[in-house]
Amino acid sequence: MTTKKEQRLRRARQTRVRIAQQRVPRLTVFRSNLHVYASVVSDDGARVLASASTAERAVREQLGGPAKGGNAAAAAIVGKRIAEKAKAAGIDQVAFDRAGFAFHGRVKALAEAAREAGLQF
Repeated sequence: MTTKKEQRLRRARQTRVRIAQQRVPRLTVFRSNLHVYASVVSDDGARVLASASTAERAVREQLGGPAKGGNAAAAAIVGKRIAEKAKAAGIDQVAFDRAGFAFHGRVKALAEAAREAGLQF
């Protein structure tokens, strides 16, 4: 019997195989109950080029406390922030890696905010 986490990781592996063929940096997302994390990883997977999360002090101050990081509004702030950091690093186009999570709720909010801030995927 496979666990929920194993199923998610299986989906993530399948997605990463397709993304690796595109040869572009990937915007990967992880969500926990309390926080949302996003990072832009180089196309060979060796380096993290930019990262943002609700655990960062600046984002926590915008949200009004550490316990507010697990909602769609917080994910939108992280999406905007990761797009700004990626643009500053000279990255305009990425492949969106949702890490096996459904494109819904916080993951969707992060993706839409990153697109609005100028990141293409």
